[in-house]
Amino acid sequence: MSRPYTVRVAEDPADREACFAVRKEVFVVEQGVAEDIEYDAYDAVAVHVLAVRADGVPLGTGRLLYGEAAAAKTGGDPTVGSLGRLAVSREARGLGVGAALVRAIEDAARARGLTAVDLHAQTHALGFYERLGYAAYGPQFPDAGIPHRAMRRPL
Repeated sequence: MSRPYTVRVAEDPADREACFAVRKEVFVVEQGVAEDIEYDAYDAVAVHVLAVRADGVPLGTGRLLYGEAAAAKTGGDPTVGSLGRLAVSREARGLGVGAALVRAIEDAARARGLTAVDLHAQTHALGFYERLGYAAYGPQFPDAGIPHRAMRRPL
């Protein structure tokens, strides 16, 4: 069955702008995250993935940090990547976009020789990530005023 969207690594400036637009829609507008903390220095070094509808409308995004950029989020293990900023537009929820983005990020991690992916999940999304093979660890903590848990999946 073909999906009504494609997922790709965001290579050019237009793709990256589309990623940032989805993040603004979901995190800043819907969830009330301050814009000045939504975008950070890691955006320049991350691998960004983008889901787009056949007509080019961006539906979702996520990013992978690895190496030095991921160290603070993964306990310093250089073989573990950090998945973050996963966002799916309201209109695209329930279409499998989030899962497709997670798998694309995992593929990017494998391509870079990583052995696991960590993420910080909003607690309401724990079940979503558990269905994709992630296991929560450690205590709940706030990030941008939203409760989160750390999760990891070996690749």
